[in-house]
Amino acid sequence: MQYKSQAVAKPYFIAAIALFVGQILFGLIMGLQYVVGDFLFPAIPFNVARMVHTNLLIVWLLFGFMGGAYYLIPEETETELYSPKLALALFWIFLVAGALTIVGYLAVPYATLAEFTGNDILETMGREFLEQPLITKVGIVVVALAFLFNISMTVLKGRKTAISLVLLMGLWGLAVMFLFSFYNPSNLVLDKFYWWWVVHLWVEGVWELILGALLAFVLIKVTGVDREVIEKWLYVIITLTLVTGIIGTGHHYFWIGTPGYWQWWGSIFSALEPIPFFAMTVFAFNMVNRRRREHPNKAATLWALGTGVMAFLGAGVWGFLHTLAPVNYYTHGTQITAAHGHMAFYGAYAMVVLCIISYAMPVLRGRAANSDKSQVLEMWSFWLMTVSMVFITLFLTAAGILQVWLQRFSDTPQAFMQVQDQVSLFYWMREWAGVVFLIGLIAYIASFFVKGEQEPAAA
Repeated sequence: MQYKSQAVAKPYFIAAIALFVGQILFGLIMGLQYVVGDFLFPAIPFNVARMVHTNLLIVWLLFGFMGGAYYLIPEETETELYSPKLALALFWIFLVAGALTIVGYLAVPYATLAEFTGNDILETMGREFLEQPLITKVGIVVVALAFLFNISMTVLKGRKTAISLVLLMGLWGLAVMFLFSFYNPSNLVLDKFYWWWVVHLWVEGVWELILGALLAFVLIKVTGVDREVIEKWLYVIITLTLVTGIIGTGHHYFWIGTPGYWQWWGSIFSALEPIPFFAMTVFAFNMVNRRRREHPNKAATLWALGTGVMAFLGAGVWGFLHTLAPVNYYTHGTQITAAHGHMAFYGAYAMVVLCIISYAMPVLRGRAANSDKSQVLEMWSFWLMTVSMVFITLFLTAAGILQVWLQRFSDTPQAFMQVQDQVSLFYWMREWAGVVFLIGLIAYIASFFVKGEQEPAAA
């Protein structure tokens, strides 16, 4: 059954994809600046391009999560959204605030932006991923609280399911952990200690709950497997996620001045972090193999399976490769970190947002699935993006291994820029793989505009 208020998810999904395109474009600009150092300088310096690239990543994923929640919650609770008007108002507030922040990064020197936006009142700017001006951070908190009020009230008045409660827990955790972005102590060790409470406990903690809930919802819809079976799997996955992810924060505490015991705690629990992602992969394939019906939306099923595999490879395998303290001693902050980050974010979060959009958008447009022709194009986009991301990761990993060897492990270590020249071939290869990724993303967008004869009506 479709609920009228689910329609508010559509603008969130459209904005998410538009911002995703922006993120990839700035990624390509940065990739080219790695090998052509003065490309677009001084109009868009590397540090500004990087800020825009990472901030757009965060914002488009948040739009995707919010859209996914607005679509999923009415069906799970079997009731209309508490306030669709509030949801639409928050959409425009969040979109305008995000757009103005990006324009601020591009048009105004960062120090001037800090001066204009009240950073002297409460100093929160200048930290990686948390570069947003104070007024933007306050706006994010206001939007998040109003969004959580809307979602929580809907859950309270309707049916309670494991999926809706896990999603709610993840969303509340996301909002609470973001509050640490306002705490910026002058002691650098203390600053980094709590900075990871936002960054790590988002991406390796509460975001994984959101991922699990969205994936479980889509799998219920496309497989017809009993809800009880899927919910048991979900409980196991989130328990493993929280146990390993929370204490696994210690793998960021190895070299910042914290006590030595973090090298043991961080190494042990980080080594366990691939387990929930492996469980997620087994879960997805198991549910699809046990399916009771052939859902017409084969593209959404492909995204669901791909999410499990790529999240396990990117967040699990590539995370484990450099997470043990004796290894991390050499690899910390190299291109190996970038390789892990790219595949992990794409596999775990970008893919699950694309998955929920792939499932929900046809339904919001009055049909169970897009036409066969449209789905073929969408599945091509899946393979183009996924394979190119695998190559981006492999090229960055190769660059990182060479970087570690020449710069840190060798008996005659070379200077940073000397090493960068020697790994530039891998940067060029990464750039071309990025172009293929953009082509895949354009194909994904185009698939929603392809019409065909077979477009089954929504139930």
